[in-house]
Amino acid sequence: MPLVGTTEMFKKAYEGHYAIGAFNVNNMEIIQGIMEAAKEENSPVILQASEGARNYAGQEYIVGLVKIALQDYPEIPTALHLDHGSSYEICKACIDGGFSSVMYDGSKHPYEENVRITKQIVGYAHDKGVVVEAELGRLAGVEDLVSVDAKDAIFTDPDQAAEFVELTGCDSLAIAIGTSHGAYKYKGDPYLDYDRLEKVGRIIRSFFMVLPPLFRNLLNSAMPMAEKYSVPRVFLKIC
Repeated sequence: MPLVGTTEMFKKAYEGHYAIGAFNVNNMEIIQGIMEAAKEENSPVILQASEGARNYAGQEYIVGLVKIALQDYPEIPTALHLDHGSSYEICKACIDGGFSSVMYDGSKHPYEENVRITKQIVGYAHDKGVVVEAELGRLAGVEDLVSVDAKDAIFTDPDQAAEFVELTGCDSLAIAIGTSHGAYKYKGDPYLDYDRLEKVGRIIRSFFMVLPPLFRNLLNSAMPMAEKYSVPRVFLKIC
């Protein structure tokens, strides 16, 4: 089975009330372990490569290893996703290099610049059959080359999110409601703004939103939470 995009994968996951693991990879052993586990669970899987992984292993090596994994596990629907691409050039290189999904993280830019670059990437990616995840709002935390202090975190504005999706044409959107990149490393109790999540869900119907979670236990409550707060499409990314 060739690599698949994430749009149909997300749709099936939502309808089936299950989450899909998105795991960062940078060598052969990690990929082997993930694919073995996916086979045991009969689960689709998203293999993610960050910019750090590309710098460490090399993009061609990562793509080559994933292609071998597809030969060994043809029954497992598998997407290869760029995690937190920081520029148009990096996203384009991954699209041209065989990735089936890319994320452009323009949250560090002013809103208008984020819209402009995301739209440019979406246009190029869709012509190649590749899906695009974008990010609006700034998540605190540290993950690979991404580092945002708690004081610099910005929650996603629901009305702006709706406008962003319309202007850019992105396929999914990572939003900030108090979740964190990687492990939660800050003092005090974490705060999740469920009211904000509910409002985003009301405004943007039938659209996939990405919630990088604070902790793994959130996985157990992801789908009930989505139903309770009337969120039509939530894809949970385990960071």
